Amino acid sequence: MKLKDKTQVFFVGILAVLVVVLTVLSALSFRRFSIYTAERHARSVAETVKVALTESMINGSISKREQLLTRLAGVPGVHQVRVARGPAVVKQFGPGLSSEGAASQDVTAVLRTGKESFEVTDVDGELMFRAVIPYVAGNDGVPNCLQCHVVSAGTVLGAVSIDISLAEVRRQGIIAVVMVSLAVLVAALLALGLLRRMMNPLAEAAQSVQEVTSLAVGGNFSGRVRQRSNDEVDEIALNINQLMAFLEREVGTIRTRVGQLIGHQVVREGGNQLVHTTELVESLVEASQFKQAIEEDQTKLEIYQRLSDMLQRKYDFKRFSIYEVAASKNRMTPILVDGEAGAACRHCDPQVVVDASFCRAHRTGHEVNAVDYPGLCTMFRPGSAGETHICMPITQSGSAICVVQVVVAADEGALARLMMPFVSVYLREAGPVLEARRLMEHLRENALRDAMTGLYNRRFLEEYVGALVAGSQRRKSAFSVLMLDLDFFKQVNDTHGHEVGDKVLKTLADILVRSVRASDIAVRYGGEEFLLLLTDTGAAAAMEVAEKIRGQVEATKIPLAGGILQKTISIGVAEFPADSDTFWQVVKFADVALYQAKSGGRNRVVRFAPAMWDASASY
Repeated sequence: MKLKDKTQVFFVGILAVLVVVLTVLSALSFRRFSIYTAERHARSVAETVKVALTESMINGSISKREQLLTRLAGVPGVHQVRVARGPAVVKQFGPGLSSEGAASQDVTAVLRTGKESFEVTDVDGELMFRAVIPYVAGNDGVPNCLQCHVVSAGTVLGAVSIDISLAEVRRQGIIAVVMVSLAVLVAALLALGLLRRMMNPLAEAAQSVQEVTSLAVGGNFSGRVRQRSNDEVDEIALNINQLMAFLEREVGTIRTRVGQLIGHQVVREGGNQLVHTTELVESLVEASQFKQAIEEDQTKLEIYQRLSDMLQRKYDFKRFSIYEVAASKNRMTPILVDGEAGAACRHCDPQVVVDASFCRAHRTGHEVNAVDYPGLCTMFRPGSAGETHICMPITQSGSAICVVQVVVAADEGALARLMMPFVSVYLREAGPVLEARRLMEHLRENALRDAMTGLYNRRFLEEYVGALVAGSQRRKSAFSVLMLDLDFFKQVNDTHGHEVGDKVLKTLADILVRSVRASDIAVRYGGEEFLLLLTDTGAAAAMEVAEKIRGQVEATKIPLAGGILQKTISIGVAEFPADSDTFWQVVKFADVALYQAKSGGRNRVVRFAPAMWDASASY
């Protein structure tokens, strides 16, 4: 129920109760007044009868008392007057007239007790006030009752019963009560009308405020309260209108600014502005938290994994690919495909992996929206009919360093397009962090690799040895160390110059890389000396690998300006933990075996044996 209706019902109820209460009070008051008046009238008649009878007794006309009573009964309002003799009078003067006997119980009771009796009765359908008033003998006054009656003071001589009709009084009372009620009712109606006139502006203002605030709760601040008066209500309406105008302007500004930050086009018409603004702000907060998290990650893979989790958990994308672009090689490497690390290219033509220029997103540095423009990218390979995709590059310094591809069904394309601006916020935040990690890894890689051969250097070996030994002990597996040294390498530099010497070292490095697995480590240990770490490989297998390398080096012909150069190599082999459970001791044993290979005529592979070690010797 509305406030206006509640107020009217409340005041109508109050006025109705007021009318009823006043009517009832008026009726009760009039009834009480009527009874009081009838009582006074009855006492006056009784006193008149007493005086008249006394005078008749003195004057000797007591025998005519019946005519007196008849005349008194004719007084307006008096219905009947009777006199009843008390026992003492009957005893002294006889029973008197037939009408003077105690004809009713109330008269008998009054004669017996000497107490007055008043009551309202219904006589033949007519309302009567019946009063029975006793005459009590007393010795005061003139004439004195005791002068004529032989009784003691206080004796009840008789009683007068008077019947007074209340019909006319009741009729007049009803008319008076009705008039009072009508007057109160008219006053109540006038008050109600005045109240309604005063309440209408307040009720209308309240309804208008309700409508405006309801719109505001729904995020629409365009509503305004109607202003109709120049009082406090009008001031409230003015303040609310100013508040709504402020909220509409400021919330719209916030939405626009936040939308510009995330690259999302804000549409003001329709929808809940508060909810939309909150969503945009929450997206910025979550993106900021995401950036803080990836800034604390140590590797690129951890950042890529967070991007994958964001696509899967927050935006519920199941099919997607994250490619890393190697700018120097113009290649793209699939990092995560449908949440799987290291998976092969799945949603694109494999050509994009070999030549990144085939990728439209990488080449243009712009979003590729195949939802709105089907067939935009010719490299897309849908897994089933109706699939489409959106590719978004992660750009840094004007070039794409990564490409994120989202694949969706045709009926999901519109929703995916709406979510892309929010996804782009995360990609934009990830760009600088990814670039920093790439630069750090590149610098670290350069610091840990030999600039000429591209192999790892001794510094890398020092950092890697802890993880190598711990992994071997955890797996309870062996690894072998091969120390390699080119035979008579100094003669190459002296005879042909350092340029040819560098060419020989590069050729040897290439042979080593081709001869071992990706999990094995090739290290330029110093000068023409190299070291190989063969993981999960015992000495016997390591001897076979070493012999293979020795043969390939011996068979390799290096073209020179003045002919062909061929070199040989000597190799020493030791095993961890069979020869020693200390890594650097194993390296030393492999070096001792290499020394034995050199001493034994070079161009050979020697397995370390305990007999080769002389603890007192200086190596």
